[in-house]
Amino acid sequence: MTDSYVAIPAPAKPQRTPRAARYAMTPPDFFAVDYAINPWMDVGTPVDVRLARAQWQHLHRTYLRLGHRVDVIEPVPGLPDMVYAANGGFIAGDVAIVARFRFAERAGESRAYAEWMSSVGYRPVSTRHVNEGQGDLLMAGDVVLAGYGFRTDRRAHPEIAAALGMPVVSLELVDPRFYHLDTALAVLDDRTIAFYPPAFSAAAQDRLHALFPDAIVVGSADAYVFGLNAVSDGLHVVMPAAATGFAAQLLDAGFRPVGVDLSELLKGGGSVKCCTLEVFP
Repeated sequence: MTDSYVAIPAPAKPQRTPRAARYAMTPPDFFAVDYAINPWMDVGTPVDVRLARAQWQHLHRTYLRLGHRVDVIEPVPGLPDMVYAANGGFIAGDVAIVARFRFAERAGESRAYAEWMSSVGYRPVSTRHVNEGQGDLLMAGDVVLAGYGFRTDRRAHPEIAAALGMPVVSLELVDPRFYHLDTALAVLDDRTIAFYPPAFSAAAQDRLHALFPDAIVVGSADAYVFGLNAVSDGLHVVMPAAATGFAAQLLDAGFRPVGVDLSELLKGGGSVKCCTLEVFP
């Protein structure tokens, strides 16, 4: 009797569809680490502004190559963290929520981003409580995922829900190394996220698994190089090149990882997503 084997085909990868996106970015002309307001910042570590600018320009060109629109916002002297444009606010439809920063060192960025929002036709809306823009507010389909625990005040979440007319899902962050939601979670398309569970409370982990049963769970090695600080157009995922394990997971899930090096900007505690404010239609 001869053994026979039936080959079981591998499940087909989901078909991913890219969408044209609009981003806003601020060049790192005045980037520096002059103070420490997160665990990644070390005022004793020198910053190469020329290298930071070259890395930022590569990210900018990458978005243009992928067919996206990028608005460039003028940087302001004395605001070294303004390069992290995602923190400047949250724009969806005709609503432009301006960030209210926790730390005084970044307060001037609120004014700068409000001025830019006004210049492109939005009416800036402020919150009473601290919110740090897309650092802690990520659009996922028809809901906003909202982080809290280190920067954004949970009391700002109802304000944001009312302003946007959208449901807001509150998610508690518990590891100070992942002080913003966008350091521990990436929205890949309307139904798919990737996240690093240890950055979240048990309740938040349960909520994410319930909402996104197909979520990609990322390991520590990739999380610690800010691999989840990524930007997706539904197919292409622009991400830190050092997160090679996450890149392999993305390929397996039908996405196309696009690795970039923002190692100099990581000295300030930010990477791809931090440098990218998405403007939602």
